[in-house]
Amino acid sequence: MIVNCTVYADGCKLPNMTLEDVPALRDRLDAFIWVGLREPDEDLMARVRELFDLHELAAEDAHHAHQRPKVELYGNNCLFVALRTAQLREGKVDFGETHLFVGPRYLVTVRHGASLPYASVRARCESNPRLLRKGPGFVLYAILDFVVDNYFPILNSVEDAVEELEERFFKGDFDRGDLGRLYQFKRDLVELRRAAAPLVEVCNYLVTDVFTDHVPDDIRPYFRDVYDHALRINEALDAIRETLALALQISLSLGAARQNEATKRLAGWGALLAIPTMVFSIYGMNFKGWFPELEWTYGYPAVMGSVTVICLLLYRKLKKTGWL
Repeated sequence: MIVNCTVYADGCKLPNMTLEDVPALRDRLDAFIWVGLREPDEDLMARVRELFDLHELAAEDAHHAHQRPKVELYGNNCLFVALRTAQLREGKVDFGETHLFVGPRYLVTVRHGASLPYASVRARCESNPRLLRKGPGFVLYAILDFVVDNYFPILNSVEDAVEELEERFFKGDFDRGDLGRLYQFKRDLVELRRAAAPLVEVCNYLVTDVFTDHVPDDIRPYFRDVYDHALRINEALDAIRETLALALQISLSLGAARQNEATKRLAGWGALLAIPTMVFSIYGMNFKGWFPELEWTYGYPAVMGSVTVICLLLYRKLKKTGWL
């Protein structure tokens, strides 16, 4: 459950520490601690809360998860940030959560559900000691940027799949399974929207709020880049949702058109069959009627010829109007 416990001093990584070393290092002015947790149990979360003096409500939110993306300031010593993470697995989008506690000299990350590990984020931060000296605020930016950038491959994958379905719809080569995929994409986009839309507000707060010292002023411009990415994601989501709605409307219209075509063909063949049925039913009555043509040598060929000619004329008419 403890993925990482690292101390950074003057932009450099110190030898790996444990939670037992936190009290001795917590008050060190030239260093900060980064503790990474993965779905901690209640005892571990209570221990971390006590070590870093985290707010009880924020710790409870981080332990139970199921939070919308948000940023909150508890007192003057703890900034709490909740993020929704997304990961593409076998064509399906799985969602998770990351909660961050940012203090003057510590950063605690708590991950739940589908989420890529933050090893690449640590490597990125450690490769830039100048910005790492700024403290936990720079790590907060790196994690936020990592989470937001991971939305783009998912959006591109969903967009390509929607375009493929749209082409199949126009060609008329679609089935019930394609409609199921279409609805699945629609649900995924709704979840992505719920995850990405609040990030604009989160980034805007981190850029403009000047009442907290957790984010240094020279780090705030970096959050503008994440803010722009969040706006792009929301715009892309709106565009894909419109395309998806249009594709769904087209599929329903094409389905109705195909059904109408089938109905027209059945009606046309029914009209053709109605003529011989009517004529032959007259001559099929089980009593001798006063039909002059029954005694006529050419009566049978005349009736059959008349029926054939009428059917051919009707077939030509229906074919011309597109009913057959």
